[in-house]
Amino acid sequence: MPTTATRHTRAGAGTGAPAPDSPLANAGHAVLPALLQPAECRALRALYAEDAHFRSTVTMARHGFGRGEYRYFRYPLPEAVATLRERLYAQLAGIANAWRGACGREAPFPATLAPFLDECRAAGQCQPTPLLLRYGPGDYNCLHRDLYGDVHFPVQVAVLLSQPEREFSGGEFVLSEQRPRRQSRATVVPLGQGDAVAFAVSQFPVDGTHRPARATLRHGVSTVRDGERFVLGLVFHDAR
Repeated sequence: MPTTATRHTRAGAGTGAPAPDSPLANAGHAVLPALLQPAECRALRALYAEDAHFRSTVTMARHGFGRGEYRYFRYPLPEAVATLRERLYAQLAGIANAWRGACGREAPFPATLAPFLDECRAAGQCQPTPLLLRYGPGDYNCLHRDLYGDVHFPVQVAVLLSQPEREFSGGEFVLSEQRPRRQSRATVVPLGQGDAVAFAVSQFPVDGTHRPARATLRHGVSTVRDGERFVLGLVFHDAR
C-alpha cells in the first residue's frame, strides 16, 4: 500500500472552512490551520477529567478498535464545543451538498445544524457524537468510519489539542482511500496543536471514466510512541 506524506494545501489560518476548490472538495480532506488557540486547546483537554460533561466512555481495546480511550459528550454540550460544531457545520454544508448532488441524491442538507439534528431525531438518532479522545504510549486507533445511523453528514472534523514532539510523539492522523478498481492509498496528515482536519465520513465523489465515482475513506491514528495525545472529534450527525 503506497503512502503519501506531504505538506497539504491549507485553507487559510483561522478561516475554519475550506474553499470550494480546496483539497476537501477534490481529495476528501483538508487541513484547517490554527482553528483553535493553545489556551482553547488546554481548556478543552481539561474537560476530559470532568465526568458531568460525558454520556459514555469507551476503552478501545475492549472492542477491538485499537488502544486508548474516548468520551462522548452529553447534551447540553459545553458552550465551546457547541459553538464550534454549529459554525463548522454551516461552513461545510456547501461542500456536503455538492457531494450529495454528485452522488445523485436530491434532498439538500439544511444550511444550519439545528434543522439537521431535527432530521437525526426523526430517524431515532438522539445521542450526541462530539467526543474527546486520549492516547498514551502504545495507543492507536484502527482505520474506521463514524457512521451512527441511517442519517449522516458526509464531513467530520478532528482537532489536535496537544503539541506534537513536545507533549507526544508518533500518533499521526492517517487516512486510507479506496477508489473503484484501485488499491487503497494511505495518507498521513501532519497537524500542529490547534490545527484541524476536515475529512469525508465515508464516501466522497471523484472523477470516473464516464461519470462521477465514489471513493471510500477510512481514518485512524498511528501508534503513539510516548507522551499523551488529546483530540476533539466533531461528528455532526447524532447517534442512535
